[in-house]
Amino acid sequence: MTITEDLQKLLDILPQDLRNVLENHPKRDSLVEVVLDLGRRPEARFPNEAEYLSETPVTQAQIDDCIQRVGTFGGDNRAGIEQTLHRISAIRNRTGKIIGLTCRVGRAVFGTITMIRDLVETGQSILMLGRPGVGKTTALREIARVLADDLHKRVVIIDTSNEIAGDGDVAHPAIGRARRMQVAKPELQHQVMIEAVENHMPEVIVIDEIGTELEALAARTIAERGVQLVGTAHGNQIENLIKNPTLSDLVGGIQAVTLGDDEARRRGSQKTVLERKAPPTFEIAVEMLERQRWVVHESVADTVDTLLRGRQASPQTRTVDEQGKVAITRQLSVVNGRGGQLASDEESFPSARQVNGWRASGQMVALPPLSLERERPNGRSEFDRLLDESFNYSDSIDFSTPKLAGPNGEDLPLHIYPYGVSRHQLEQVINVLTLPVALTKDIDNADAILALRSHVKNHAKLRQMAKARHVPIHVIKSSTIPQITRGLRRLLNMDDPELGDDRELQLLLHNGSDDEMDALEEARLAVEQIVIPKGQPVELLPRSSQVRKMQHELVEHYRLKSDSFGEEPNRRLRIYPA
Repeated sequence: MTITEDLQKLLDILPQDLRNVLENHPKRDSLVEVVLDLGRRPEARFPNEAEYLSETPVTQAQIDDCIQRVGTFGGDNRAGIEQTLHRISAIRNRTGKIIGLTCRVGRAVFGTITMIRDLVETGQSILMLGRPGVGKTTALREIARVLADDLHKRVVIIDTSNEIAGDGDVAHPAIGRARRMQVAKPELQHQVMIEAVENHMPEVIVIDEIGTELEALAARTIAERGVQLVGTAHGNQIENLIKNPTLSDLVGGIQAVTLGDDEARRRGSQKTVLERKAPPTFEIAVEMLERQRWVVHESVADTVDTLLRGRQASPQTRTVDEQGKVAITRQLSVVNGRGGQLASDEESFPSARQVNGWRASGQMVALPPLSLERERPNGRSEFDRLLDESFNYSDSIDFSTPKLAGPNGEDLPLHIYPYGVSRHQLEQVINVLTLPVALTKDIDNADAILALRSHVKNHAKLRQMAKARHVPIHVIKSSTIPQITRGLRRLLNMDDPELGDDRELQLLLHNGSDDEMDALEEARLAVEQIVIPKGQPVELLPRSSQVRKMQHELVEHYRLKSDSFGEEPNRRLRIYPA
């Protein structure tokens, strides 16, 4: 990155003693702003700290001296220095007299939009969000230059406070060939936006700080005329815009809709729900969390729809290292069974494996679907542990067996992304059966996705991502050990032989108590000596809910059905013949 700042011109407006301190300061190049308040010590602020420049309080004469060296303060109480990007903001008392100054350093950083350059080149409208000081205006300035100089588009900047292109009538070189329209009063910004489209035939309009309903309406009018918009808005995340009635139109607007009985039942929601009113003004949104870490919503419409349904979106996270290399990861959501909400797994790992087989060719070989048996009455309780499972599982396993090709030509171990499936139980099955499978937290690094059927059915975003990455999704009915075992065997194209008694009990009873072992042995003997050979149902002894669940899983392994009946503490299992 190349940084242009003209810092000396800002220091020249400060009192002589403060100027001398800053000119020789070791952190001069990282200065953010200088604060002068009447009757207080002058303060210099840096990215992670602040320090006083003098022990002598600021006088009114010093403030007046600074004011004489800068331009005229506008209606937004901001002024600038000609041919620079610095901003001086004033604090006035009740009579209008200036009693405080914030002297903000303006820097033109060339190369700051490396993370989203591909999005800028698509021609879609982009909305930048983030807290103050994270670099929104700097990014906006660089986007305008790239669009004008590198992509040769007609770019017009609506510069309300002269912060993008600097103070004075001549625009700062940092905006390249882009043109700048100044705004006389902040409340007239929406009029200048429309004027720019009608008078100057732009292909791109760049706007900083969309903050009123009129400006949001003007932005929609511009977008509907086929002009690309690049702007910033008051908000830290898309959720802030959805909840802000003034700016919600930027993301399509929100309205209450009454559903019919059938549709409400199909969605599993109330009859009155919130839905997006119209297509969003901006197709892409970028949340600037930090200067080197941005979250990208490639489709604002999909993100808003997902959030309004009470789920969490799956955006991209883009970071850039010191060498300028951009890493793109994705936050894929998993379902929390307690509340039906989605929680994001923010940890992701860049792909480092050589992709072989159908991942390289873009072709998939379909495997036989899993049999979907009747859901157990208490099967959904398995979801309760989904977010409680530890994610400390290693992404790589050292197998002593020689590497073989998977069913679709992949290198073993087979990398699987679990979605809604208990990671603890997956790990247990893999270890006990010694399967050549490794779990991954990154969908881009996966050979296949193992997911619960109900979760895939209700999450279209997962299906879209899997299709785009040519990753097959294999579904299982529930997150139980028998279902997980069959799912992994099908993924590996392995036969499903009956496990021996010892292996079976070891698989289902990992570190189990004597009571649990006795209960499983009782269920096994009932199945093998009565239910299967004689075709008769059997009732087992009363057990606790946790033990009954283990018995259910054992019965399911034999392809039989079972139910719990009776009242606690005498509730027990009944096993039915096939």
